[in-house]
Amino acid sequence: MASTPRQLILNVFFQRFGHHPAGWRHPSSKDDGRPNLAWWLRAAKLAEDAKFHTFFLADFIGRSAAVDKQTGRSGLSYQFEPLTLLSAIATHTQHIGLVGTVNINFSDPYNIAREFTSLDHLSGGRAGWNIVSSFNEATAKNFGIEAARGHEERYARAAEFLDLTKALWDSWDDDAFDTPDQQTGVYFQQESAHPVNKQGVYYKSEGLLDFPRPIQGYPVFVQAGNSDTGREFAAQHAEMTYCSATSLKVAQEYYADVKGRMTKYGRDPDQLKISPGLSVVVGESNQEAQDKFGELQSAVDFSHIEFGGYDLSQYPLDEPLPDLPYQPSENGKGRFLQQLELARRENLTIRQLVLKFRVARGHLQAIGSVKTVADLIEEWFVEKGADGFNVVPPLLPQGFEDFTRLVVPELQRRGIFRKEYQHGTYRDNLGLDRPANPNSLDSNA
Repeated sequence: MASTPRQLILNVFFQRFGHHPAGWRHPSSKDDGRPNLAWWLRAAKLAEDAKFHTFFLADFIGRSAAVDKQTGRSGLSYQFEPLTLLSAIATHTQHIGLVGTVNINFSDPYNIAREFTSLDHLSGGRAGWNIVSSFNEATAKNFGIEAARGHEERYARAAEFLDLTKALWDSWDDDAFDTPDQQTGVYFQQESAHPVNKQGVYYKSEGLLDFPRPIQGYPVFVQAGNSDTGREFAAQHAEMTYCSATSLKVAQEYYADVKGRMTKYGRDPDQLKISPGLSVVVGESNQEAQDKFGELQSAVDFSHIEFGGYDLSQYPLDEPLPDLPYQPSENGKGRFLQQLELARRENLTIRQLVLKFRVARGHLQAIGSVKTVADLIEEWFVEKGADGFNVVPPLLPQGFEDFTRLVVPELQRRGIFRKEYQHGTYRDNLGLDRPANPNSLDSNA
């Protein structure tokens, strides 16, 4: 029997005004900075109409108490809490996966297990969890946390956090509440409950989750991390990664490395979908796309440039990156090293580094005609630099509207992207297995 042809996965990461730092300054951005539910519902429907797999929400949680003139120049979107917003979106969509970011450093396993179970049932089995373990000291102070947490400790916490949430989701059989007996008065059978009693290094819990097991068993586990520790975590736990790469060679190395680590955990490499970020601007021609992108680039703010612990604003913008004893923070080590390597390899000036790397946060840039963009996507997909992409449009909503109107039909014409959703859960649409409940001998997974 012939195997099913591999199909491209498309996710979209929305952020008000777009991912380009100057997006909010573009003439097309007419909205104010307040949260706007109608905007998000329109965005989700646009992605679903284009048959995207995932609607992804980040969470830039917490802000520093230090507010100055530079703070007021940032176009960061001060927006809805992800799980609240995704619950609203769930009621206005039917097929697209809904992935929300939760930082384990500022959350509790029981609450997160409960919230994602609720989202999975509200959406009919479409929940996904982007597991983040970054630790920003300014954010931590919002929660009264004083002690710093290093890179290794954060990943150890994340693994234990995930282990406990799984145990809570598994504290009920899948069918525990399917047959309440009105005649006998038995709402559920005693043997369908599997109380949790865990004592770990960082977390502990004793009891039962107060909601049925998720429709998908667990939400889809998503993770982003380019460091060696992050890659190992992905190989052991993740079902999709959001990663960054600016060349096919780097992407292929990451793809082969992470999937190659999975066998020691008894995992099938096909059960992890690798989706690098794709910063895309498409036009009817290459020149039109470059002109669109140029409008954004011309509005970039160079008044404050921090890199590796140094304020580079005092250095000439059009000279090479200075040779300083950089000390990157514990967060984003992989991205820092990517920037440094790129700057040294191509002898970039500070201005060039900002315009080439930072405006796309290290993601692959595709700026050009429909053919140019589609050719790049197909090459990375066919040559196994990616299973799909996490589209991060520099300008929203116009940039994504262009992508769905121009590029998606071309990918469908080439036979690498679907034209319809298949019936089933988010896991079904990604080709991921449903996890069985280890406590249930007759699990129907």
